[in-house]
Amino acid sequence: MSQGFDYDLVIIGAGVGGHGAAIHAVNCGLKTAIVEADLMGGTCVNRGCIPSKALLAASGRVRELRNAHHLQSLGIQVGAVNFDRQTIANHAENIVTKLRSDLTNSLKRLKVDTFHGWGKVAAPQKVAIATEDGEKIITAKDIILAPGSVPFVPPGIEIDHQTVFTSDDALKLSSLPQWIAIVGSGYIGLEFADIYTALGCEVTMIEALDNLMPTFDPDIAKLAERVLLSSRDVETFSGKLALKVTPGSPVLIELADAKTKQVEQVLEVDACLVATGRIPVSKNMGLETLGVETQRGFIPVDNYLGVLSGTQRVPHLWAIGDVTGKMMLAHAASAQGVAVVETICGRDRQVDYLSIPAAAFTHPEISYVGMTEPAAKELGKSQGFEVASVKSYFKGNSKAIAEVDTEGVAKVIYRQDTGELLGVHIFGLHASDLIQEAANAIALRQSVNTLTFLVHTHPTLSEVLDEAYKRAATIG
Repeated sequence: MSQGFDYDLVIIGAGVGGHGAAIHAVNCGLKTAIVEADLMGGTCVNRGCIPSKALLAASGRVRELRNAHHLQSLGIQVGAVNFDRQTIANHAENIVTKLRSDLTNSLKRLKVDTFHGWGKVAAPQKVAIATEDGEKIITAKDIILAPGSVPFVPPGIEIDHQTVFTSDDALKLSSLPQWIAIVGSGYIGLEFADIYTALGCEVTMIEALDNLMPTFDPDIAKLAERVLLSSRDVETFSGKLALKVTPGSPVLIELADAKTKQVEQVLEVDACLVATGRIPVSKNMGLETLGVETQRGFIPVDNYLGVLSGTQRVPHLWAIGDVTGKMMLAHAASAQGVAVVETICGRDRQVDYLSIPAAAFTHPEISYVGMTEPAAKELGKSQGFEVASVKSYFKGNSKAIAEVDTEGVAKVIYRQDTGELLGVHIFGLHASDLIQEAANAIALRQSVNTLTFLVHTHPTLSEVLDEAYKRAATIG
C-alpha cells in the first residue's frame, strides 16, 4: 500500500463502473475502499438494466404466446394467455435483490472496505463521507468518482411518481394504465413501449426532434418504427414538445410545436412516463475544492479519464461512468473503471468508445456499434475517403426462417478504400447478442475483406453478418 494513506484507491459510487473498478483494483494488488450513498449496484442493478430486462422478458413471453398467427405457423395452438401484474413486478424485484446481494458479497470476499454515506472530495487525496454517525475522513493515493446519473425531467413537467413518473417508478410496474403517454423515443421509451403494449396498454409516444429514434441509424430507425410502433398501433408525435404535463386523473399534456413552442392540442391520458434521457450526478462532490468546473453537469476528463481543472489534470483524481458524458452505458462505465486502474498501475490504457456496442431490448431487438452512416460519411468527408454500406436481411437466413421470425436487417458501414469496418447496425432476433462479433471486429479495426473469410456456424443468425461481409468485400 502507498505510504501515508489509508487506501491505495477510494471509489465514490458502487454502480457497475465502481464495482468493476474495485474488483480490478484488488486483482492488481491495490488496497481499495468503495463509498455508496444509496443502494449497492447503482442505477443498472436497481433502477435500470436489470429490472427492465426482467420486465421485458416477462412481457415478451406474453406477446409471443398471444401471437396466435406465429404459433399456428409452427403448428402450435394455445388457449387464453393470462398474466399477473404483481407477479411480474415481483420477478423483477427478486432479480434485483439477488444481484445486489451478489455484488455486495463479492466486495466482501475481496476485502474491499465499504462505506455507506455521501462521499465527496475534501482535499487532494482525501475523501469526506457523511454518514448517520457523522463525517468520516479517509485518505487515498488515488480517487475515482463514479456517482452516475439520474433521470432528466424537462421544465414544465410535474412528477407525482404515480400518474406522471420516470423510469425509476415505471420499473416497479405498480399499475398498467389503460392509456399511457411516453415522452421520448430513445432506448428507455422504446423498451417501455414494448412492455406496455405487450401487457395491453395503449401507448402514445412523443418525440421533440423531427424524427423518432433520433440516435439510431436512419435506416434502422425507419424499420424499427414500422415494426415496433406502427404495427402495434402506437400513436406517435414527432417534432412535438410536451410543453406542460400536469399529474392527475386524467393527466393533461400540452402538446406544442417543438420549434415555435405554440400549443397545438391537449392530450388527456391515464399516465405519463418521462423518458427524456439522464443527467449526471456531480453536485456536492467537492470538485470546487480542487478548482474543477463541470460542463453541463459533466465532469471534464482527459483521454485517460483524469479529471481536468481547466486544461490541467488534477493529480490522482479520476472519473468514470455517466458523469463523464462519454457513453451512458453500464458496460462503458465498467470498461472505464478497468482502464483507470490500469493507468494507475503504470499501464496507461484508454477506452475505445468506437467499439463499445449498445442495444435496445425490444422485440425484435435493436443493436449497434461504431458510427451511423451519416456520421461515417461526415468523417469520410473530413478525412478524404468514401463510405459505403450494405444490408443483409433476416428473411434470407435459414435459422430465422426456421423460427418463423424473419423481420430484421443487418447494416454494415465501411470504408471503400480499405474496407475498414466503421459501424454495424442490427434490427432483429437476438440483435443484442449478434452485435458483439461486430464490436470485436471494430476493436481490431478489421476490414470486410478479412471478415468475409471467417466461418460462421450454419444454420445460425450470425450468418446475417457473414452475408453482409461478403456483400461488402472487394476481393480479386
